[in-house]
Amino acid sequence: MTQAFYYGALFIASMLLLLLYLSQWHKYLDVHITVIFVLIPVVNLSYFMMYNDPNPQAAVNAMKIIYIGGCYLPWVVTMSIAGLCGIPVSRWVRMCSFAVSSLLFSAVLTIGHYPLFYSNLQIEQADAVMFIHKQYGPVHSAHYAVLLLYLLTDLIMLLYTYRRQHQVSKRILFLLFIPIPVSVLGYVFNHSASRFGIEIVPCTYVLAQIVYLFIAQRMAVYNASDMMVESMVLSGHTGFVTVDLKKRFLGSNATAREVLPDLRSLSVDGPVGRTETLRQTVESWIDSFSEDQDSGRHVYYRRAAENPEDDKVYVVTVYYLSDGRRRHGYQIFLDDDTQNQKYIKLLDGYNADLQKDVAAKTEQLEEMHERLILGMATMVESRDNSTGGHIRRTSEGVRMLIDEMRRDESLALPERFCRNLIKAAPMHDLGKIAVDDAVLRKPGPFTPEERKKMERHAAEGARIVHEILKDTNDEEFRRIAENVAHYHHERVDGNGYPDGLRGEEIPLEARIMAIADVYDALVSKRVYKEKLSFEEADRIICEGMGSQFDPALRRYYEQARPRLERFYSAEQT
Repeated sequence: MTQAFYYGALFIASMLLLLLYLSQWHKYLDVHITVIFVLIPVVNLSYFMMYNDPNPQAAVNAMKIIYIGGCYLPWVVTMSIAGLCGIPVSRWVRMCSFAVSSLLFSAVLTIGHYPLFYSNLQIEQADAVMFIHKQYGPVHSAHYAVLLLYLLTDLIMLLYTYRRQHQVSKRILFLLFIPIPVSVLGYVFNHSASRFGIEIVPCTYVLAQIVYLFIAQRMAVYNASDMMVESMVLSGHTGFVTVDLKKRFLGSNATAREVLPDLRSLSVDGPVGRTETLRQTVESWIDSFSEDQDSGRHVYYRRAAENPEDDKVYVVTVYYLSDGRRRHGYQIFLDDDTQNQKYIKLLDGYNADLQKDVAAKTEQLEEMHERLILGMATMVESRDNSTGGHIRRTSEGVRMLIDEMRRDESLALPERFCRNLIKAAPMHDLGKIAVDDAVLRKPGPFTPEERKKMERHAAEGARIVHEILKDTNDEEFRRIAENVAHYHHERVDGNGYPDGLRGEEIPLEARIMAIADVYDALVSKRVYKEKLSFEEADRIICEGMGSQFDPALRRYYEQARPRLERFYSAEQT
């Protein structure tokens, strides 16, 4: 009677726990947990039948069913722990470990026939209490070894996850640990309890069910993100289409069929590209995703309406349809993004207008800036009674040289550099503002001391340009303008001033400026000299290539020479 009550109560408890589990079951729960809840009532029912049936053969058969749990539950628990801990288990490990459990169960089936699992089994009835006396065979020892191996594996996975994995709940890890010492204690005290016709193991199974019930409840919370996606789909705001790897239609919801009406004509397992519209949409999205798993995401699909204002815009997202181990197809989500797109369009229009206004204001400021710089340069030039029009002429000379350099594709001169140099050319002599009038306006040659004072205008010009442009956002223009003012009197042989730079130590913009500056001085009249002919000026420039001027610029000077001569001829008439 005691045995019937004990085992009957455990069976009823395990069934109630199974019903509680089924009442809260959802598809995001680990499949191994479900297997645990199904196996334990079966095992406990077998315990009840084994100890309450006087037929020895029936007891042996019930014992064999009990060992379904004994052989396979440890494997299922280990796989469950691996899944909950996020530890991948390869297919061959799963198959091999399952095969070991199956071999053990095959030995169980020999009980009563061969002495593999039990070498001897006797059933004794005394005072309405059934006693089962077992003598273990060689395979039973192997069974204990396998149980120990599973136990150690479970402990290692739990400890590893606790120390290394921060995305796994510590509460779940604690709950997973509880059945391990309980099971060990159950096996330890099981032999002592069997003297009274009671086994502890089925009780540990029920305790394990209770623990896994708590785990299932927590998993419902931790899978909130998956449930949220499902809620979005069911709410009607998100459409979805599922397709297998061979592009055969698997299903869709009403929202997707509203967005893509051609889906209504598709049959399950039929080709998804049945119509031209679906080939250009669903099939095309899958192809893009298959080629590049990022290119298929966030594609926009516009569903046209009679009134363009009523058009709908959907964000299309493609993912693999997977069970976590293997890919089975594709899932396509369509999210209504119409309001966001209208808002973006409104912002784009506003930004475009704002950019136009900013560009116009910037252009006005740049024009004012350039006029101010040109005005300052002209003011400086007005103090020098020997160089009238020098700023304008040298600026044109720089422009002509730059035009020839632009035509050389091998030189690949940046357009921004060209524009900045042309704009900076008028600033090359700003330093003369700091030269004393007695020197600057002297009608004859300079003395050595006067020449030193005049030569200071280069470094002083760089300082003035820096002060004028130090707050500008165009750092490249400021650098070019400073270099033009500072180094346009340097020579490639190192005999120039103010720093005696050589060759390519001299910035390119200053080397270009030097040719235009000297050419103008040669062909223009000064108070201290007459103008030279174009031929004589050309001879001096060409002879200076390699000493005063950069020989690499000779070809561009020679190409620009006809334009220079025409320009200066027109100036002198």
